[in-house]
Amino acid sequence: MDGGFGGGGATISDMYQRSTKLFIRIRDGLDRLDRLESSSSIMADAPPELSFSIKKDIAQVQSLCADMDRLWRSIASKGQRDLWKRKVEVVAEEADSLKKILDGYLLRHQKRTMEAKERAELLERMNGDSSHVLRIFDEEAQAMQSAQNSHMMVDEAYNTGVAILSKYAEQRDRLKRAQRKALDVLNNVGLSNSVLKLIERRHRVDKWIAYAGMLFTVVVVFLFWRWTH
Repeated sequence: MDGGFGGGGATISDMYQRSTKLFIRIRDGLDRLDRLESSSSIMADAPPELSFSIKKDIAQVQSLCADMDRLWRSIASKGQRDLWKRKVEVVAEEADSLKKILDGYLLRHQKRTMEAKERAELLERMNGDSSHVLRIFDEEAQAMQSAQNSHMMVDEAYNTGVAILSKYAEQRDRLKRAQRKALDVLNNVGLSNSVLKLIERRHRVDKWIAYAGMLFTVVVVFLFWRWTH
């Protein structure tokens, strides 16, 4: 019983030849899947019929393998029996390997499909929320412009205060020079000490007035800066 018969009168040799032809068709289909997956075109995708056909052929090989595994055990010759045992094992290993390749492609295809769907949903949400996004950008731009205007106002107030203080300092220096000249003149004409003391008191009063003016200016600039912030 070297040939071994299965259901319907098919021998183990017939089943092996059938599995070999199926392997050729399966590998050709997997090559097509690989070329389509490696294509630079985003739209290049295998039709579902191709992967379904490959999956069907692999299942048929596995069914043949189960039948051959049953038949080789009934072969009378030990040499032939060992030979067919090894052949059936190779067929089973090849079928498992090709099934893993197909499963890997199907898994990657499913992942690409989900990513494409998520991108489409994201774009749809972005298009729907475009007015909201633009409004947020506009509000942020207005806030930045307002902050810039506040900084400009503070800088202007600071520069104005510095200019006023500089004017006070110049006026104080001119007043001191004028008072010194006046004192020199009065000393030269022999004015009394009481008149000189009166002039000195007036000088001190004018000095405190100048200091008070500078302090007031600093306070005004500080309050304006706090108000703008």
